[in-house]
Amino acid sequence: MGAIEEKIYPELERAISPNHDIKLFAGRSNPQLAQEIANELGTTVGPMVVKNFSDGEIYVQVKESVRGDDVFIIQPVCNPVNENLMELLIIIDAFKRASAKSITAVIPYYGYARQDRKTSGREAITAKLVADLLTTAGTDRILAMDLHTGQIQGFFNILVDHIFAAPILVNYIKSLNINPDEMVAVSPDMGGANRTRYFAKRLDCPIAIIDKRRDKHNEAIAANVIGDIEGKVCLMFDDIIDTAGTICEASKLLKSRGAKEIYVGATHPVFSGPAVERLGSAPITECIVTNTIPLDMSKMPSNIKQLSIAPLLAQAIARIHDDESVSSLFGFEKEMQVN
Repeated sequence: MGAIEEKIYPELERAISPNHDIKLFAGRSNPQLAQEIANELGTTVGPMVVKNFSDGEIYVQVKESVRGDDVFIIQPVCNPVNENLMELLIIIDAFKRASAKSITAVIPYYGYARQDRKTSGREAITAKLVADLLTTAGTDRILAMDLHTGQIQGFFNILVDHIFAAPILVNYIKSLNINPDEMVAVSPDMGGANRTRYFAKRLDCPIAIIDKRRDKHNEAIAANVIGDIEGKVCLMFDDIIDTAGTICEASKLLKSRGAKEIYVGATHPVFSGPAVERLGSAPITECIVTNTIPLDMSKMPSNIKQLSIAPLLAQAIARIHDDESVSSLFGFEKEMQVN
């Protein structure tokens, strides 16, 4: 993998003292992020065997005693989603049977989050099913980042700490020294208007909204722009970039309406199907994402930047371990009402 961009998070003023009492473990979905978090915490990723049998079944064995310990398991539920979800469930079960005092599943990317409600008859609400599976497996607490919808927290009957990558993206945009009078925060669809208002407030700029139609799954059509974007540097933020259809169609529309430059920010770079090719050819100056999902940066277009969220997750883990407030890490949870 290529190097991840330098950490952008000046708000993390609370120094983390090396804490070797924190028991940190990781599945196979994002080992680089787990190692970065361990480095921030001044500890190591605990020894564990995770492998597949020849028929594909997953085997897990914890290689050190965790009896009576608070355990943190880092495992984004990213592609391959089903494999990584099942692996997480088995890891949780292994720690429960190893008599861990508490088990916190650190899930930077919560797979199946977009299946959070019924939009037509006879559909599964899979985000709720995943919550039930995690609870049944033995999870005591969830630490998640930028859930697709906030109400997913209510799917759990256990503690959920929901944190946001927004300040990382905001601080990176500020570091670009764009003239504030030229900036406009653009919501790629009506549903992201509240998120866009948060960014607009932090960047002290106006907002615009793109009217989007979605006639089929993973197929979006940008139809119109509500707001003044001509000659402006447009900043579009979303929680997920999947096939990049929404973002790329929106960027083309903005450019056709006279936008000067277009910056895109998202927490979760799912990047499935033609996403990378689309982003590379779209009129996007930079697409800024985090490492909740691993990327091989050597294969990414030059306009894709990846920022590390390890310092933020490390702070949250340290605060949970020390029984301190996680929400105070932000101080903006009331204004960041994401839909």
